[in-house]
Amino acid sequence: MSDTPRNYELDANAEIARLRDKVETLMTERVTPAVAQLASQAEDAAQAATDKVRENVERLSDTIKAQPLTAVGVAALVGFLFAGLVRR
Repeated sequence: MSDTPRNYELDANAEIARLRDKVETLMTERVTPAVAQLASQAEDAAQAATDKVRENVERLSDTIKAQPLTAVGVAALVGFLFAGLVRR
């Protein structure tokens, strides 16, 4: 009588152990490296965005220093337009 409930339990436990091993292998070989690669790409994109923002801030600062009256005029215009939009 090999079809006893105890044998089914042992077979189920063995199958669960095999499935756990497969999941662990899949996580180690596929998922973890993929997540690490995505994290690296996200870090690179964040660094590139930071560099671009710094570059634009520097360029804007240089423009303001070179043409301060124009900068004040543009700032006043933007403020006027913003105030008009907020009042509505």
